[in-house]
Amino acid sequence: MTKTIAVIGGTGLCDWPGAEVLDETAIETEYGAPSSLLQRIRYEGAEFLFLARHGKGHQIPPHAINYRANVAALKKAGVDALVAVNAVGGISERFVTGVIAIPNQINDYTWGREHTFFDGSNGKVEHIDFSYPYSQDLRSRLANAAVDADIAFEDYGVYAVTQGPRLETAAEISRLARDGNDIVGMTAMPEASLAREVGIEYASVALVVNPGAGLSDNIITMEDIQTVIDTGMLQVKSILAHCIAAY
Repeated sequence: MTKTIAVIGGTGLCDWPGAEVLDETAIETEYGAPSSLLQRIRYEGAEFLFLARHGKGHQIPPHAINYRANVAALKKAGVDALVAVNAVGGISERFVTGVIAIPNQINDYTWGREHTFFDGSNGKVEHIDFSYPYSQDLRSRLANAAVDADIAFEDYGVYAVTQGPRLETAAEISRLARDGNDIVGMTAMPEASLAREVGIEYASVALVVNPGAGLSDNIITMEDIQTVIDTGMLQVKSILAHCIAAY
């Protein structure tokens, strides 16, 4: 059975230069409108749906994203598997700037976000198993795609999800390191758990765009981050194209 694949992109992946946009669809959900139009894209021979997590022009900060509307819209569009692209900070030794990771675990430090479809409003409450937040099958497909594309990557990683939009303090990064986190970002939750609630396979490709606060002698600047994104996201897109084309 052919699966419908979607990509949800954030920092550095709001658009796809060189891709053919086949159509765009506005989808309304009971949770409101998603961050952007849902595009059907053809890129390097792969066809998939794409949703810009932060909206067109990167206008929505991480804490204000309507995650429920985004996931509900993808489910309504018939999506079976969702690959999230995340720009993250590096914490542990192997996750230096420029490294691409396919994380396997999550620690959630966010607060105040609408984070579940099972909020009791419809009289239905469920408790999902979230022991392993990422689909192992989809992770394996991404890993195989990276090998096929001859792109180096780390096939693990604990993703710490912080509230944002500010970056973390050096003390916070030290705490995250003690908690066993390898990378830090702001958007994996509640995106991952919402996907699990509606039965969408979910995995991530994360690009390390800066060292965590206090782990280098330099101040973290958006200019430095953008330099890494310009190179790294081309590799991420190649992994995605190889993965989706192989479905």
